[in-house]
Amino acid sequence: MNREKTLDSIPIDLFLDIFSRLPAKSVGRSCCVSKQWASFLGRQDFIELFLTRSSTSPRLLFALQQKNGGEWLFYSSPHPQNPYEKSTVVAADFHTKFPRSQSNCSYASGLFYFPDVRISKNKSEDPVPVICNPITGQYAVLPKMRKEREQISFLGFDPIDKQFKVLLINTLVNETVHHILTLEAGIMRWRKIQYCSVTYKPFRKGICINGVLYYVANPTGEKSVIVCFDVRSEKFKFIDKKCNSYELTNYKGKLCVISLKYENDKGWHSGWRSEWETRDLRMWILEDAEKQEWSQHVYPSPENGYGKRLSVVGMTTTGEIVLLENLSSKPYKVFYFSPEKNTLQCVNFQYVG
Repeated sequence: MNREKTLDSIPIDLFLDIFSRLPAKSVGRSCCVSKQWASFLGRQDFIELFLTRSSTSPRLLFALQQKNGGEWLFYSSPHPQNPYEKSTVVAADFHTKFPRSQSNCSYASGLFYFPDVRISKNKSEDPVPVICNPITGQYAVLPKMRKEREQISFLGFDPIDKQFKVLLINTLVNETVHHILTLEAGIMRWRKIQYCSVTYKPFRKGICINGVLYYVANPTGEKSVIVCFDVRSEKFKFIDKKCNSYELTNYKGKLCVISLKYENDKGWHSGWRSEWETRDLRMWILEDAEKQEWSQHVYPSPENGYGKRLSVVGMTTTGEIVLLENLSSKPYKVFYFSPEKNTLQCVNFQYVG
Protein backbone atom coordinates (compact mmCIF):
# COMPACT_ATOMS: atom_id res chain seq x y z
CA MET A 1 0.00 0.00 0.00
CA ASN A 2 1.26 3.46 -0.88
CA ARG A 3 1.14 5.32 2.41
CA GLU A 4 1.70 8.74 0.80
CA LYS A 5 -1.33 8.24 -1.50
CA THR A 6 -3.42 6.98 1.43
CA LEU A 7 -2.69 10.18 3.37
CA ASP A 8 -3.58 12.31 0.33
CA SER A 9 -7.06 10.78 0.33
CA ILE A 10 -7.71 11.68 3.99
CA PRO A 11 -8.48 15.28 5.02
CA ILE A 12 -5.60 16.57 7.12
CA ASP A 13 -7.93 17.63 9.98
CA LEU A 14 -9.30 14.09 10.20
CA PHE A 15 -5.78 12.64 10.04
CA LEU A 16 -4.62 14.81 12.96
CA ASP A 17 -7.78 14.09 14.95
CA ILE A 18 -7.26 10.33 14.61
CA PHE A 19 -3.62 10.45 15.65
CA SER A 20 -4.33 12.77 18.59
CA ARG A 21 -6.27 9.90 20.17
CA LEU A 22 -3.41 7.39 19.92
CA PRO A 23 -0.82 6.62 22.61
CA ALA A 24 2.35 8.68 22.41
CA LYS A 25 4.39 5.59 21.57
CA SER A 26 2.23 4.90 18.50
CA VAL A 27 2.58 8.51 17.36
CA GLY A 28 6.35 8.24 17.70
CA ARG A 29 6.45 5.10 15.58
CA SER A 30 4.20 6.69 12.95
CA CYS A 31 6.76 9.46 12.44
CA CYS A 32 9.02 6.81 10.89
CA VAL A 33 6.49 5.89 8.17
CA SER A 34 7.43 8.75 5.85
CA LYS A 35 8.74 12.32 5.80
CA GLN A 36 5.20 13.55 5.13
CA TRP A 37 3.80 11.78 8.21
CA ALA A 38 6.68 13.07 10.33
CA SER A 39 6.03 16.61 9.06
CA PHE A 40 2.31 16.52 9.91
CA LEU A 41 2.83 14.89 13.31
CA GLY A 42 5.48 17.47 14.17
CA ARG A 43 3.23 20.45 13.54
CA GLN A 44 2.60 22.78 16.48
CA ASP A 45 -1.20 22.57 16.10
CA PHE A 46 -1.04 18.76 16.31
CA ILE A 47 1.21 18.90 19.39
CA GLU A 48 -1.25 21.21 21.15
CA LEU A 49 -4.20 19.00 20.16
CA PHE A 50 -2.38 15.88 21.38
CA LEU A 51 -1.46 17.49 24.72
CA THR A 52 -5.06 18.67 25.21
CA ARG A 53 -6.42 15.18 24.58
CA SER A 54 -3.76 13.46 26.68
CA SER A 55 -4.37 15.82 29.62
CA THR A 56 -7.62 13.94 30.28
CA SER A 57 -5.51 10.82 30.93
CA PRO A 58 -2.18 12.25 32.18
CA ARG A 59 1.04 10.22 32.16
CA LEU A 60 4.22 10.47 34.17
CA LEU A 61 7.44 10.94 32.21
CA PHE A 62 10.69 9.44 33.53
CA ALA A 63 14.08 10.76 32.42
CA LEU A 64 16.70 8.46 33.96
CA GLN A 65 20.45 8.65 33.47
CA GLN A 66 22.53 5.52 33.83
CA LYS A 67 25.37 5.42 36.32
CA ASN A 68 28.62 7.34 35.83
CA GLY A 69 27.17 9.81 33.33
CA GLY A 70 25.82 7.12 30.99
CA GLU A 71 22.95 7.18 28.51
CA TRP A 72 19.57 8.76 29.22
CA LEU A 73 16.51 6.50 29.17
CA PHE A 74 12.96 7.83 28.70
CA TYR A 75 9.84 6.05 29.97
CA SER A 76 6.23 7.06 30.55
CA SER A 77 3.40 5.50 32.51
CA PRO A 78 -0.30 6.17 33.16
CA HIS A 79 -1.34 8.03 36.27
CA PRO A 80 -2.49 5.70 39.09
CA GLN A 81 -6.28 5.55 39.00
CA ASN A 82 -7.09 5.23 42.70
CA PRO A 83 -5.19 7.76 44.85
CA TYR A 84 -6.49 6.15 48.06
CA GLU A 85 -4.71 2.85 47.45
CA LYS A 86 -1.59 2.74 49.58
CA SER A 87 0.29 0.70 46.98
CA THR A 88 -0.21 -0.08 43.33
CA VAL A 89 1.70 -1.53 40.36
CA VAL A 90 1.80 0.27 37.00
CA ALA A 91 3.44 -0.82 33.74
CA ALA A 92 5.80 1.75 32.19
CA ASP A 93 6.48 2.12 28.47
CA PHE A 94 10.02 2.59 27.18
CA HIS A 95 10.31 5.29 24.50
CA THR A 96 13.91 5.99 23.58
CA LYS A 97 17.45 6.35 24.83
CA PHE A 98 19.80 9.25 24.29
CA PRO A 99 23.61 9.64 24.40
CA ARG A 100 25.34 10.66 27.60
CA SER A 101 25.48 14.27 28.74
CA GLN A 102 27.79 15.65 31.39
CA SER A 103 25.52 18.55 32.39
CA ASN A 104 21.99 18.62 33.77
CA CYS A 105 19.20 18.48 31.21
CA SER A 106 16.42 21.07 31.03
CA TYR A 107 12.74 20.46 30.19
CA ALA A 108 10.02 22.68 28.70
CA SER A 109 6.69 21.91 26.99
CA GLY A 110 7.51 18.36 25.92
CA LEU A 111 11.14 18.83 24.84
CA PHE A 112 14.44 18.17 26.61
CA TYR A 113 17.56 20.28 26.19
CA PHE A 114 21.03 18.80 26.73
CA PRO A 115 23.89 21.36 26.81
CA ASP A 116 26.67 18.93 25.88
CA VAL A 117 25.96 15.61 24.15
CA ARG A 118 28.44 13.46 22.25
CA ILE A 119 26.31 12.59 19.22
CA SER A 120 29.28 11.37 17.22
CA LYS A 121 31.08 8.15 18.14
CA ASN A 122 34.32 9.98 17.42
CA LYS A 123 35.62 10.72 20.92
CA SER A 124 37.86 13.50 19.61
CA GLU A 125 34.84 15.61 18.62
CA ASP A 126 33.51 18.10 21.14
CA PRO A 127 30.03 17.66 22.68
CA VAL A 128 27.23 19.79 21.22
CA PRO A 129 23.94 21.25 22.56
CA VAL A 130 20.90 19.22 21.50
CA ILE A 131 17.09 19.49 21.65
CA CYS A 132 15.34 16.10 21.97
CA ASN A 133 11.75 14.86 21.79
CA PRO A 134 11.70 12.03 24.39
CA ILE A 135 8.61 10.35 22.91
CA THR A 136 9.70 10.14 19.25
CA GLY A 137 13.46 10.10 19.79
CA GLN A 138 13.92 12.91 17.24
CA TYR A 139 16.59 15.50 17.99
CA ALA A 140 18.23 18.60 16.53
CA VAL A 141 21.80 19.78 17.05
CA LEU A 142 22.05 23.45 18.01
CA PRO A 143 24.91 25.87 17.28
CA LYS A 144 27.57 25.79 19.96
CA MET A 145 28.55 28.82 22.01
CA ARG A 146 32.19 29.38 22.91
CA LYS A 147 32.58 28.50 26.58
CA GLU A 148 33.85 31.16 28.98
CA ARG A 149 34.61 30.00 32.51
CA GLU A 150 31.43 28.71 34.19
CA GLN A 151 28.53 28.26 31.77
CA ILE A 152 24.95 27.13 32.49
CA SER A 153 21.95 27.09 30.14
CA PHE A 154 18.21 26.43 30.40
CA LEU A 155 15.36 25.74 27.97
CA GLY A 156 12.26 27.94 28.09
CA PHE A 157 8.98 28.09 26.17
CA ASP A 158 6.83 31.11 25.34
CA PRO A 159 3.20 29.88 25.12
CA ILE A 160 2.00 33.10 23.42
CA ASP A 161 4.35 33.17 20.41
CA LYS A 162 4.87 29.38 20.60
CA GLN A 163 8.64 29.76 20.69
CA PHE A 164 11.36 27.75 22.41
CA LYS A 165 14.41 29.68 23.59
CA VAL A 166 17.66 28.65 25.25
CA LEU A 167 19.06 31.03 27.86
CA LEU A 168 22.82 30.70 28.28
CA ILE A 169 24.58 32.27 31.27
CA ASN A 170 28.33 32.87 31.38
CA THR A 171 29.65 33.77 34.83
CA LEU A 172 32.78 35.89 34.43
CA VAL A 173 34.96 37.50 37.09
CA ASN A 174 33.02 40.76 37.46
CA GLU A 175 29.91 40.24 35.36
CA THR A 176 27.26 37.77 34.27
CA VAL A 177 26.74 37.62 30.49
CA HIS A 178 23.50 36.32 28.94
CA HIS A 179 22.91 34.97 25.44
CA ILE A 180 19.68 33.77 23.80
CA LEU A 181 19.12 31.19 21.07
CA THR A 182 15.64 31.12 19.51
CA LEU A 183 14.67 27.75 18.03
CA GLU A 184 13.33 28.42 14.54
CA ALA A 185 13.63 27.32 10.94
CA GLY A 186 16.76 28.33 9.07
CA ILE A 187 20.07 29.43 10.51
CA MET A 188 20.03 29.89 14.29
CA ARG A 189 22.49 32.22 16.01
CA TRP A 190 23.24 33.15 19.60
CA ARG A 191 22.64 36.79 20.46
CA LYS A 192 23.69 38.74 23.52
CA ILE A 193 21.07 40.44 25.70
CA GLN A 194 21.74 43.34 28.08
CA TYR A 195 18.66 43.45 30.32
CA CYS A 196 20.34 42.22 33.50
CA SER A 197 23.00 44.27 35.30
CA VAL A 198 23.33 42.04 38.39
CA THR A 199 26.38 39.78 38.70
CA TYR A 200 25.42 36.36 40.02
CA LYS A 201 26.21 32.66 39.88
CA PRO A 202 23.26 30.43 38.82
CA PHE A 203 22.63 26.93 40.12
CA ARG A 204 21.97 24.10 37.72
CA LYS A 205 18.29 23.39 38.28
CA GLY A 206 15.69 25.49 36.46
CA ILE A 207 12.00 25.17 35.59
CA CYS A 208 9.76 26.91 33.04
CA ILE A 209 6.16 27.71 34.09
CA ASN A 210 3.70 29.61 31.88
CA GLY A 211 6.42 31.36 29.89
CA VAL A 212 8.65 32.23 32.85
CA LEU A 213 11.96 30.48 33.50
CA TYR A 214 12.84 30.19 37.19
CA TYR A 215 16.24 29.24 38.64
CA VAL A 216 18.14 29.80 41.87
CA ALA A 217 21.17 32.07 41.84
CA ASN A 218 23.64 33.58 44.27
CA PRO A 219 24.37 37.29 43.64
CA THR A 220 27.84 38.46 44.60
CA GLY A 221 28.02 38.98 48.35
CA GLU A 222 24.31 38.33 48.91
CA LYS A 223 22.03 35.44 49.88
CA SER A 224 20.43 33.19 47.28
CA VAL A 225 17.52 34.50 45.23
CA ILE A 226 15.19 33.13 42.56
CA VAL A 227 15.73 34.60 39.11
CA CYS A 228 12.59 35.00 36.96
CA PHE A 229 13.29 35.28 33.24
CA ASP A 230 10.33 36.13 31.00
CA VAL A 231 10.92 34.06 27.86
CA ARG A 232 8.86 36.37 25.61
CA SER A 233 10.07 39.80 26.75
CA GLU A 234 13.54 38.50 27.73
CA LYS A 235 13.52 40.55 30.93
CA PHE A 236 14.75 39.56 34.38
CA LYS A 237 13.24 39.85 37.87
CA PHE A 238 14.70 38.76 41.20
CA ILE A 239 12.61 37.28 44.03
CA ASP A 240 13.71 36.59 47.61
CA LYS A 241 13.92 32.88 48.36
CA LYS A 242 12.03 31.96 51.54
CA CYS A 243 13.76 28.68 52.39
CA ASN A 244 17.07 26.85 51.94
CA SER A 245 15.72 24.26 49.50
CA TYR A 246 16.61 24.30 45.79
CA GLU A 247 13.74 21.98 44.73
CA LEU A 248 11.70 24.11 42.32
CA THR A 249 8.50 22.53 40.99
CA ASN A 250 5.31 23.49 39.16
CA TYR A 251 2.33 23.29 41.50
CA LYS A 252 -0.83 23.82 39.44
CA GLY A 253 0.75 26.58 37.36
CA LYS A 254 2.59 28.30 40.23
CA LEU A 255 6.22 28.18 41.30
CA CYS A 256 6.63 25.96 44.34
CA VAL A 257 9.70 25.30 46.51
CA ILE A 258 9.62 22.03 48.45
CA SER A 259 11.66 21.00 51.47
CA LEU A 260 11.69 17.69 53.33
CA LYS A 261 12.35 17.90 57.06
CA TYR A 262 13.71 15.08 59.19
CA GLU A 263 13.87 14.58 62.93
CA ASN A 264 16.25 12.58 65.09
CA ASP A 265 17.41 12.78 68.69
CA LYS A 266 19.55 15.79 67.84
CA GLY A 267 16.70 17.87 66.43
CA TRP A 268 15.68 19.08 62.95
CA HIS A 269 17.82 18.95 59.85
CA SER A 270 17.33 19.54 56.13
CA GLY A 271 18.47 16.68 53.94
CA TRP A 272 17.83 12.96 54.02
CA ARG A 273 19.37 9.97 55.80
CA SER A 274 17.88 6.57 56.53
CA GLU A 275 18.14 6.76 60.33
CA TRP A 276 15.75 9.72 60.51
CA GLU A 277 12.24 8.35 60.48
CA THR A 278 9.80 11.15 61.38
CA ARG A 279 9.51 13.83 58.76
CA ASP A 280 7.23 16.42 57.30
CA LEU A 281 6.99 18.05 53.90
CA ARG A 282 6.95 21.84 53.52
CA MET A 283 5.84 23.86 50.51
CA TRP A 284 6.34 27.52 49.68
CA ILE A 285 4.05 28.60 46.82
CA LEU A 286 4.62 31.88 44.96
CA GLU A 287 1.13 33.41 44.98
CA ASP A 288 2.04 36.82 43.51
CA ALA A 289 5.38 37.40 41.77
CA GLU A 290 4.94 41.20 41.55
CA LYS A 291 4.30 41.55 45.29
CA GLN A 292 6.64 38.63 46.13
CA GLU A 293 3.92 37.02 48.22
CA TRP A 294 4.43 33.40 49.28
CA SER A 295 2.14 30.98 51.08
CA GLN A 296 3.66 28.30 53.32
CA HIS A 297 2.16 24.85 53.94
CA VAL A 298 3.39 22.14 56.30
CA TYR A 299 2.26 18.52 55.91
CA PRO A 300 3.12 16.11 58.74
CA SER A 301 3.75 12.47 57.94
CA PRO A 302 0.48 10.85 56.73
CA GLU A 303 -0.98 7.75 58.36
CA ASN A 304 1.19 5.26 56.46
CA GLY A 305 4.23 7.54 56.93
CA TYR A 306 7.02 8.53 54.57
CA GLY A 307 9.22 5.98 56.30
CA LYS A 308 11.96 5.73 53.66
CA ARG A 309 14.88 7.66 52.25
CA LEU A 310 13.06 10.01 49.87
CA SER A 311 13.89 12.95 47.65
CA VAL A 312 11.65 15.20 45.55
CA VAL A 313 11.85 14.40 41.83
CA GLY A 314 8.77 16.05 40.32
CA MET A 315 5.13 17.01 40.36
CA THR A 316 2.10 15.66 38.50
CA THR A 317 -0.32 17.90 36.60
CA THR A 318 -2.93 17.23 39.30
CA GLY A 319 -0.67 18.55 42.06
CA GLU A 320 0.76 15.38 43.59
CA ILE A 321 4.40 15.52 44.64
CA VAL A 322 6.51 12.66 43.28
CA LEU A 323 9.10 11.32 45.74
CA LEU A 324 11.85 8.85 44.90
CA GLU A 325 12.93 6.14 47.32
CA ASN A 326 15.85 4.38 45.70
CA LEU A 327 17.31 4.54 42.20
CA SER A 328 18.18 0.84 42.16
CA SER A 329 14.89 -0.56 43.46
CA LYS A 330 13.19 -3.29 41.40
CA PRO A 331 10.51 -2.65 40.42
CA TYR A 332 11.25 1.07 40.18
CA LYS A 333 9.48 2.61 43.17
CA VAL A 334 8.21 6.15 43.71
CA PHE A 335 5.67 7.76 46.05
CA TYR A 336 2.83 10.13 45.19
CA PHE A 337 1.99 12.56 47.99
CA SER A 338 -1.26 14.54 47.66
CA PRO A 339 -1.18 17.73 49.77
CA GLU A 340 -4.94 18.21 49.33
CA LYS A 341 -5.88 14.70 50.51
CA ASN A 342 -2.84 14.12 52.75
CA THR A 343 -2.40 10.66 51.21
CA LEU A 344 0.79 8.85 50.30
CA GLN A 345 0.64 6.24 47.56
CA CYS A 346 3.49 3.87 46.75
CA VAL A 347 3.70 3.17 43.01
CA ASN A 348 5.80 0.32 41.63
CA PHE A 349 6.64 0.88 37.97
CA GLN A 350 7.43 -2.29 36.06
CA TYR A 351 9.83 -2.50 33.11
CA VAL A 352 11.83 0.58 34.15
CA GLY A 353 15.56 -0.19 33.92
